[in-house]
Amino acid sequence: MISLIALGAASVGLMMFILWLIQLRTGNAAIVDVGWAGGLALLGILYACLGGGNGLRSAIVGGMAAIWGLRLAIHLLTSRIIGHPEEGRYQELRRQWKTNIPFKLLLFYEFQALLCVVLAVPYLLAARNPEPSLSPLEFASLGLWIVAMAGEAVADAQLEAFKSNPANKGHTCQAGLWHYSRHPNYFFEWLIWMSFALFALSSPHGYLGFFSPALILYFLLRVTGIPATEAQAVRSRGEEYRRYQQTTSAFIPWFPKASYPKASS
Repeated sequence: MISLIALGAASVGLMMFILWLIQLRTGNAAIVDVGWAGGLALLGILYACLGGGNGLRSAIVGGMAAIWGLRLAIHLLTSRIIGHPEEGRYQELRRQWKTNIPFKLLLFYEFQALLCVVLAVPYLLAARNPEPSLSPLEFASLGLWIVAMAGEAVADAQLEAFKSNPANKGHTCQAGLWHYSRHPNYFFEWLIWMSFALFALSSPHGYLGFFSPALILYFLLRVTGIPATEAQAVRSRGEEYRRYQQTTSAFIPWFPKASYPKASS
C-alpha cells in the first residue's frame, strides 16, 4: 500500500510541477485548481487499477472519482483559465507574498499535490476492499454521489449562465440554487466528499475516510473556500454583496430572509 501511495504522490506532484511551469508562462496561477481536481481524478483511477480489491467496487469508486474530478477540472479550465484573467484571489496572494512569488507558488502547488494524496484516502480504502459483493451502504453512497454531482453541475451551470449575460457584469448571481445559498457549489462539493467517505465505510478501516470530508469542510468554511471568495466578492461588488450576505445562507441551502437590516445613516 505504501508503494501505491508513493506512486500516486509522485504522479500528482509531477503534474503540479508541470502546471506550475505553465503558469510561469501564462501568469494565471488559478490553473492549480484544475490540477487539484484532475489530480484527485488521477488518484482515483490509479488506485482503482492497482489497488487489488474487488473489480466491481474498484471500478465504481474509480469512476466516481474520475467523473467528478474531470468534470470539475474541465469546468474550471473553461470558466476560469482559458480566455480569462487571473482570479482576484490569486492576485491578492501575489500582493500579500510580495517577494519570491514563483518559489512560493511552487510550494503552494506541491502542497495541493500533497493535499490530493491525503484526500484520496477513501478511494484507496475502497479500491483495496476484496469483499465480493457491494453493501447497501455502498449503493446508498452511490445514490448520494449522483444527487450531489447533479447539484454541483446545476449550480455551476446557473452561475455561468448568469456571468455570460453582459448586463450582469459586476452583479451577484441570486438565481436558481444561488437564491438559497451563497455557495451551493461548495455545499454539493462537500456532499460529494461525504459520499466518498460513506462508500469507503464498508471497507476495512473505512472510518479513516471521514477525514477527507472533515478536511474539505474546514477548508471551505475557514480557509480557501468561502472566506477568500467572499472577501473578493465584497471588494468587487461592495454593498450589493453585503446585502446578499445578510439575506442568504452562506453554505447550506435554505430559504432567504425576507429583508435585511438597513444601513445606519
